[in-house]
Amino acid sequence: MSLIALVRPPSRSIAEGERTYVDRLPIDLRLAREQHAAYLDALREAGCDILAVPAADHLPDAVFVEDTAFVVEGTAVIGRAGALSRRPEAATIVPVLQRYCRLVSLPPSATLDGGDVLVVGRTIYIGLSQRTNRAAIAYLTTIFPAPDYDVVGVPVQGCLHMKSAVSYLGDDTVLMNPKWVPRKNFAKHKQVAVDASEPMAANALLVGKRLLMSQSYPETLNRVRDHGFRPHALDVGEFHKAEGALTCLSILFMSAGEA
Repeated sequence: MSLIALVRPPSRSIAEGERTYVDRLPIDLRLAREQHAAYLDALREAGCDILAVPAADHLPDAVFVEDTAFVVEGTAVIGRAGALSRRPEAATIVPVLQRYCRLVSLPPSATLDGGDVLVVGRTIYIGLSQRTNRAAIAYLTTIFPAPDYDVVGVPVQGCLHMKSAVSYLGDDTVLMNPKWVPRKNFAKHKQVAVDASEPMAANALLVGKRLLMSQSYPETLNRVRDHGFRPHALDVGEFHKAEGALTCLSILFMSAGEA
């Protein structure tokens, strides 16, 4: 079995993408590409095999490939973007994922972005956000039924996706902004709160045993270190301008090889 990281380079049109909770700022495409390359290096160092799909310059947000799908134990759920401008992205990922996974599509009433999905063990947290609705959560309980899985809906406010508000650090611990998601939904885990001055800092990416975090949030980095973790800080500042973060830039899954 190998750990696959499905990724896509930044689009030339990335500055034209969706914005909801952040101001629209200029994005340096050259710097974004350099930061993306460093991100891929970090994934390789963490043990990933990189599976890259071509850039989609007509789809400004396509670099945020996480939103198109998520994978649980060989089953890939293909998302239906909550933003209409992003819906064409998923179809460009399907031919790649179907080589490795069993595919599941959502019913027409459901919308789901992968940034609203956090899998911890056999618990699948689904954010109820502006991009993911209750119909998606209800359907996923049929795809991942109890008692094999526990699908938990989580109300989200103040940010675009749930993983902007909570992510997994390892050692049964989550990093979270409790103003954006309720602590009670993650009560079975140890919790580290972001520094109040860094509300966007809750997005971290655990890759195997390596923890990646953004260097843009030094106070939260120190909090995570104080709890015994050793995060590797990366510069992804250009992607923050596009309302993205570390988890947004890849789909991680285990694979025995192409089917």
